[in-house]
Formats: sequence, structure tokens, C-alpha cells
Amino acid sequence: MTETSSMFRARLLADVGGTNARFAWQREPGAPITDVHVLRCAEHESLQAAIHAYLRLIGQAAPATAAIAIANPVTGDEVRMTNHHWAFSQRQVCDEFGFSTWRLINDFTALALALPVLPAADLRQVGGGIAQPGAPIGLVGAGTGLGVSGLLPDGRGGWIPLEGEGGHVTLPAQTPRERLVMDGLVRRYGHASAERVTSGQGLLDTFDLLCEADAADWAGIATAAEVTEAALAGRHAQAVEALDIFCACLGSVAGNLALTLGARGGVFIGGGIVPRLGSAFERSSFRQRFEAKGRFQTFLSAIPVWVITSSQSPALMGVSRALDALS
Repeated sequence: MTETSSMFRARLLADVGGTNARFAWQREPGAPITDVHVLRCAEHESLQAAIHAYLRLIGQAAPATAAIAIANPVTGDEVRMTNHHWAFSQRQVCDEFGFSTWRLINDFTALALALPVLPAADLRQVGGGIAQPGAPIGLVGAGTGLGVSGLLPDGRGGWIPLEGEGGHVTLPAQTPRERLVMDGLVRRYGHASAERVTSGQGLLDTFDLLCEADAADWAGIATAAEVTEAALAGRHAQAVEALDIFCACLGSVAGNLALTLGARGGVFIGGGIVPRLGSAFERSSFRQRFEAKGRFQTFLSAIPVWVITSSQSPALMGVSRALDALS
């Protein structure tokens, strides 16, 4: 195979979030995904700059084909990220790199596409029974933001991925303390979305609002990671409560999605936060709130939930599958 034909078949893959951009290389359709590198978005002025940096890093010229998952709605040529300052024209990116085949899809749509092929070793079940084959599947995930997607059966043995912004639904607060947080978020942001609690910044905001309400000392805790660390160590009461509110609200959101989709095929939890919680997530209020839907508690109790624990971003596999669908 000549170098020219090799570059024509090669694929640049990426999973771009509000904090990190994960890039990878695929030599040809169906080949293993290799050369995975994580670049911090804040260290690059634009998506194009990050792509150039990655190609220099692996010593490759731009291939003819690229597919990118991005933490943002994709509604036209112009894209402006919700949780980062990057903005770009899809057409101009293709012109700059010479991409003749290009896919840009929501990051959780990409992750949804990878769900049917995730190995069991990359999943940890949190309650429920056995998934029903061919039934709808739900997906939520907390990181810099809150992603929501799912898969619907297409009637031919395949799947139709959902592309939406379910993370921005109104926060399903249920307890007085959650309503206290919700009121504080409304004061700060005008709208208390689910993402305002079930995300990294949301975890920090919840901790901040609880400390404010209780006149408690912040104890030098200034990041979501520090809130999580303090909560898991049990060394700060408001941190412990903030993490449980995070898990409880995520359970409510996931349960709402399961009911909306009839997700008897199961619900998957992605994103960067929950996998780091380990067994603490299983001991949290997540599962109780997932099932707390009155007359439909029995329906939901049978639905399995899996935490995605893959070390490599499954969305990279998802965007590769999105390219396969064009063939």
C-alpha cells in the first residue's frame, strides 16, 4: 500500500470535552484504535491548534478522514462549545486539514454508538436484573457537563443513537436540602439544570451552597476533585452531603431517562466522575433514587445500571462506528 493510499484510508478520531480532548489514530476501517493522547483544552487556543499539536505528536500528516465527538449540540456549520471557549466552522476545519470525509457528532451520541460493543470487563453493574435484548438503552454521564443519550432499536437488528441535550433539563430536586441548593443555583445562574449539580462544577457549587447555608468552613476545598476527596475520606460533612446529593440527583435523572425511553435494555453511566467513586457510588443514594418513581418502582428495579470503567474513551470507538455507517 502506498503512503498516499494509506493516508486515504487512515482516520483521525477525537473525543473533545470541556476539559480534555482525546485524540487517536486508526490505520484503516476496522483496525485497532492506537496513538491515544489526551490534550488539555485550556492549553490550546482552538480545536485546529489541538489537531495540529496531536499530528505533530504522532508524526503524521492529516489523513483524508476525521470524526470528532464533541461535548456540544451540533446544529449547523458554526459550533461554539458550551463548557469551553473553542468555536469553529466545520467547513473551515475541513478546508484547513483537507478532510474529504468528516463527521462531527455529540460526544454522548458517540458514546452511545459504542455501547453494544463494550466488553464486560469495562462495566460495573449497580443494581437491577438482566437487560432485555433489543430493548431501548439509556446513557447519562457526568464530567465537565452532564451528557445524556441512548439507543433505540431500528427494527433491523441495529440501533439509532439519540442526539440531545438532556443534561439541561430542570434539576429534579426532592429533599429540602436539594431545594436549598436548587434555589441557590437559580440565584446564581437563573436556571437550575440537572447539569448544575451532576457535573464537576455542580459538585463544587453544591458544596459551596451547603457551606454557605450552614456557615461552615470551606477548609481550603476549592475544586470538585477536592470535594470528592474530602467526601470519600469523610472529613468534611458538607462535602459528604454534596457528593450524596450529586449521586441522588444523578439517580433521579437516570431514572427519568429510563422511564422516558422504556430502557429495559439497561442504563449506562459514563463520564469521568462516577468511575472514580468506586464502591462509594454503590453505597450512595443513586440506586434508591433511580427506582423512586412511585407506581413504577417495580419496573425500574428490574433495569440494570452499569458504570463504564474503560481506561480508553469509548467515544473514540463510537465515532469510528459513525464513520463505518457512512460506508
